[in-house]
Amino acid sequence: MNRVSAPVVTIDGPVGSGKGTISTRLAARLGWRFLDSGALYRLVAIAALRQGLAGDDHDALAREARDLDCRFEFDGQETRVWLGEEEVTRELRSEPVSLMASRVAAVPAVRAALVQRQRDFRRPPGLVADGRDMGTVIFPDAEVKLFLTASTEARAERRYKQLKAKGERVKLSRLFRDLAARDERDSSREVAPLRPAEDAILIDSTELDIDEVVQKAYVVVHEKLSKD
Repeated sequence: MNRVSAPVVTIDGPVGSGKGTISTRLAARLGWRFLDSGALYRLVAIAALRQGLAGDDHDALAREARDLDCRFEFDGQETRVWLGEEEVTRELRSEPVSLMASRVAAVPAVRAALVQRQRDFRRPPGLVADGRDMGTVIFPDAEVKLFLTASTEARAERRYKQLKAKGERVKLSRLFRDLAARDERDSSREVAPLRPAEDAILIDSTELDIDEVVQKAYVVVHEKLSKD
């Protein structure tokens, strides 16, 4: 599918920066399709944890990625996710899965196995793609590239509130350390390291609420596509 028939907006950024929420709402406002690329890595992580695979068993992890049996349903507000015949939407965001997904995402063979699966989401009328390498690797020709960031403190607090709302027992200090370590791991990995694309527009959400970020992103997209 070419750029004219299926424009793409990429939203990259570190964990906890609000990419998922902002991308979902932006896609709904535009009436476009939505890709949560991180969900694919989380699905591989769930499969790996259930199989008892180690994070350094690269061959086995790549095999899980290639054989991944999953589907997504986006209703314009929320994406529900299935692994095989089981809905795993809730499990997808658990802390053990998050930690394993970070390790899985650093495996070159896993990333290679998931590239085309992500690109297949590019269909009319357009796509909002959320991830960490959407604008640099998966859709380098995207019409609009946004890089959403926030301070580590703000991201840890957001994650803490999300997990507490789900009834999970977590410590803010532990989340802060995990996020800092994950940022370092994601930004220093050899394959598709976390970084803004050269032509990305940065949005710092530390002091902004969700509606403000969505509006800011929408204005950028509208202005860019109007010019083109």
